[in-house]
Amino acid sequence: MFSERINVVIPLFNDWEAVSLLIERIKLVLDASLQRRLHFLLVDDCSTINYASLPTNVGESLSILRLYRNVGHQKAIVLGLAYLASKTETFPTIVMDSDGEDLPEDIVKLIHVGTDNPGSIIFAHRSKRHESLTFRLFYIFYKTAFRLLTGKVITFGNFSFIPASQLKKLTHVSETWNNYPGGVIRSKLPYADVPIERGRRLAGESKMKFVSLILHGLSAVSVLMDTAAVRLVLFCVVMISASAVGIAVIAFFRLFTSTAVPGWAIYLATLLFIIILQALLISLLLVFIVLSTRTQAQFIPAKQFQDFIERVEKIK
Repeated sequence: MFSERINVVIPLFNDWEAVSLLIERIKLVLDASLQRRLHFLLVDDCSTINYASLPTNVGESLSILRLYRNVGHQKAIVLGLAYLASKTETFPTIVMDSDGEDLPEDIVKLIHVGTDNPGSIIFAHRSKRHESLTFRLFYIFYKTAFRLLTGKVITFGNFSFIPASQLKKLTHVSETWNNYPGGVIRSKLPYADVPIERGRRLAGESKMKFVSLILHGLSAVSVLMDTAAVRLVLFCVVMISASAVGIAVIAFFRLFTSTAVPGWAIYLATLLFIIILQALLISLLLVFIVLSTRTQAQFIPAKQFQDFIERVEKIK
């Protein structure tokens, strides 16, 4: 089962202490036969500080992919995957965060499920989280909004196992540039998820602030913009229809019956007319946005990743 090389892609920004602890923990919890197959690729998202030291007694190799500029967590992942996919031979790849919240012991579980589902990308579905109440409430809102706007369910993050057969295909999916998990959903490549508990950060503080979380959620929705736009347009049509019916009812009672119409009904009709205008404008705007995005050149990570890579440092 563990006879071939397994790449481990870990994006980071200034999280050198946490990633060092993570690699050390991998040594403690994983079997030696599996450790020997691991090849670590740390994607340095243009950190402002450098590492003091990194463990070199874990895995078969350890390299750092240095980027010219900070591109964000999601793009850093895709650049790491594109770099590995550019090699003559591709291998199964694990994607995990640097902070330790992706538990090393669950790597085995992802690989086992991947073996049972050949050709499928396996994601870790978060069965239990340890974040603050505010974060969890926002995450519930995010999942609900994502389902309403796209018709899809997203319950997983970056922690995943990519089979060797899908690595090159995945790096030709332009939507992964905005959001890695959302891009996988959009790609129509086979994927599955397995319930895995989320751990706690090993060191330092999270770089993901509230604004960053909102942008992350919006980027996931943007990957499925076509579907989201259609659903929003349909919602606007429903609002226009309901408002038009309301105006028609008020007009009917005012013009064709002797029933006294209260003065506020005129204000209500005006408000409904404003809703109709706004819904029409929103619908037109969404249509133009979708059509304009289809005429723009797409970023293909597999073809353009080298523009972002400064150098590769081999530590081990």
